[in-house]
Amino acid sequence: MLAWEIVFWLSVSLLVYAQLGYPLVLAALARVPRARAAAIAPAPGEPPTVSLIVAAYDEAAVIARKVANALALDYPRDRLEVVVASDGSSDGTVQQARQAGADLVLDLPRGGKIRAQDAAVARSRGEIVAFSDANSTWEPEALRLLVGAFADPAVGYACGQVTFVSGSVGATNQEGLYWRYEMALRALESRLGSITAGNGAIYATRRESYIEVDPIMGHDLSFPFNMVKRGWRAVYVPEARAAEKMVPSLEGEFARKRRMMSHTWPIVLRGGLLSPRGYPPLYALMIASHRLLRYAAPFLHVAALVASFVLGASSTFYALALALQLALIVAALLARVVPLRPLLVARYYVLTTASVAAGLWDWLRHGTPAGWEPAEGTR
Repeated sequence: MLAWEIVFWLSVSLLVYAQLGYPLVLAALARVPRARAAAIAPAPGEPPTVSLIVAAYDEAAVIARKVANALALDYPRDRLEVVVASDGSSDGTVQQARQAGADLVLDLPRGGKIRAQDAAVARSRGEIVAFSDANSTWEPEALRLLVGAFADPAVGYACGQVTFVSGSVGATNQEGLYWRYEMALRALESRLGSITAGNGAIYATRRESYIEVDPIMGHDLSFPFNMVKRGWRAVYVPEARAAEKMVPSLEGEFARKRRMMSHTWPIVLRGGLLSPRGYPPLYALMIASHRLLRYAAPFLHVAALVASFVLGASSTFYALALALQLALIVAALLARVVPLRPLLVARYYVLTTASVAAGLWDWLRHGTPAGWEPAEGTR
């Protein structure tokens, strides 16, 4: 029984630390006085040239609006190049992007988002290469604020803040709640050093810091830690804001995250994330806490549930622990027919946690394709 008690307490402790303890550790570290570099003012003269790249696959419904949004940004027009890289689109995306006024439109064979971005970087001319999704809308000052991060010569990567908005009445997805929590963590990580992940809606790198990665390994996770390993900082610029329509249903969010995790596990297990080489000690703690423990969550939950079941027959405490875990699962099931907010949050947590394991299963079973499809309901 002692072995099962160890399994229970270790699993629960790691889960609680990952969700609650880690934010408290970051907050405490952020309050510790430390030597800080003086704020770097933007360099005098003209701002750097920027190539804003949008990789698109069958985005005819939104690409003209995206190009118009890019051209309306508060950035000198002669310093901005808008690039659309069509990844084998067959729905008129290329024609729509050209008619909307994009400076460069690449009509590429199907090779996946990453290879489309690589091709766009190779063909573009900006000192800074910025990236956005086709369905993202940037606020007018977003690019100027994002590029401002590169006034610090140590910064190789910067991402902005994305807000997920509901595009339909009766949407059940709770991604917005989680994302506010995630952005708070990201702000603390950036303040202390570097972030552990970015987002695809709004980010940028220096041309010289751009990395060509395996086409199944997205930039969101692979760029920040690789920047740190190469001596750059990866920072979060919350003032640079973008918005995207989120998947309306929790089931759709599960499918989206499952697909994302099938791209994440190759980065974790063979893409260098696990190797501490090149990580400063604090950043290694961030990777372990914010990434590895998050990805271990479904397995820790299963371990805690099994241990509670074994121990519950002889202990009131463990029987109560088992009841609480089962109550979470029941609440997630009830949310399907009784869409109350607390039940929906429980269902969101259960499904998104399960998506981590499902993504691993998909990758191990049949690998991960480089191509991608727009998530249902996000256009």
